[in-house]
Amino acid sequence: MSDQSLTGAGPGVLSYPFERIPAPAEVMEVTPGIGWVRMPLPFQLDHINLWMLEGEDGWSVVDTGVDSDEVKTLWEDIFATKLKGKPVKRVIVTHLHPDHVGLAGWMTRKFGIELYMSRTDFLMCRNLALDTGRPPPQEALDFYRAAGFSARGVESYAKRFGGFGERVSRMPDVFRRLKDGDETRIGGKQWRAVSGSGHAPEHICLYSAESKILISGDQVLPRITSNVSVHPTEPYEDPLSDWIASCHKLKRAIPDDVFVLPAHNEPFYGLHKRLDDLISGHEESLAKLHAWIAEPKRAIDVFPALFRRKIGPEVFFMATGESLAHLNCLLGRGLAKVRRDENGVDWYQAA
Repeated sequence: MSDQSLTGAGPGVLSYPFERIPAPAEVMEVTPGIGWVRMPLPFQLDHINLWMLEGEDGWSVVDTGVDSDEVKTLWEDIFATKLKGKPVKRVIVTHLHPDHVGLAGWMTRKFGIELYMSRTDFLMCRNLALDTGRPPPQEALDFYRAAGFSARGVESYAKRFGGFGERVSRMPDVFRRLKDGDETRIGGKQWRAVSGSGHAPEHICLYSAESKILISGDQVLPRITSNVSVHPTEPYEDPLSDWIASCHKLKRAIPDDVFVLPAHNEPFYGLHKRLDDLISGHEESLAKLHAWIAEPKRAIDVFPALFRRKIGPEVFFMATGESLAHLNCLLGRGLAKVRRDENGVDWYQAA
């Protein structure tokens, strides 16, 4: 498909111009100079989109996939057969989660190149990776006990603790910082870093105004909503307010007619429609939650107000983090209060 055929369906509508997704180890051209790679994930969300930017002197890889033998093998195939004789020059990572940063260290060491990433997410990633192999701190166990977990649930968390680093290759000791507003030229296109927060502390999107393209990472996804969670390391934070503010920021900073290249699902048109839907969806969830806690509830009791399906064990921790994000947002807006009982369990009620 040529770039001339990449046109949206008009304001207020999401459209998806590609009729297929890349095959394993394929670099599928979405527009001249930008290749789409799709890698498998060992999670309920089973794929991630990665992007390759072709320059005159080499390639820039945007996000890497998780650290696994399967993904490494697919990358080795790409490196051997799809680079047109040009080297990989840099790795750019949108944020700290293992499906995005997992092979960044492996790639930078393999090619002797540098990692470009926001400072906050680089340092947070290295910090979380250090948890692998150590016992969970008491504060983390207390965090999930306060959310309403049973003794069995807290034990399950203790067994999972440190799993973050198992999907991340050893991070580089040196990196180049990306921050909001930074600009760089790759393959004849000027790219500007646009930061967001909520899903990750300092998520970086890449925007090319002249090409009308946004590489959105997880900051804007077309069919699913990025997880916005509270974690044991920052139990009193309000990431949902950060997320909503970031959606408003992106709508102000980036025109509606861009072609969005997201980390999951398919490339799409309809940025402002999607941002509006994300904002309104969370505001509706906050209103439902406020009504749900007319009587005191624990964090694990509020799932029905926020999720349309039953929450199974595979997503129970993410659902708890998301519930706490919404509850902390209500607390921050003065619309709720919280009381910790004699057993260390938090009970939330509408103020």
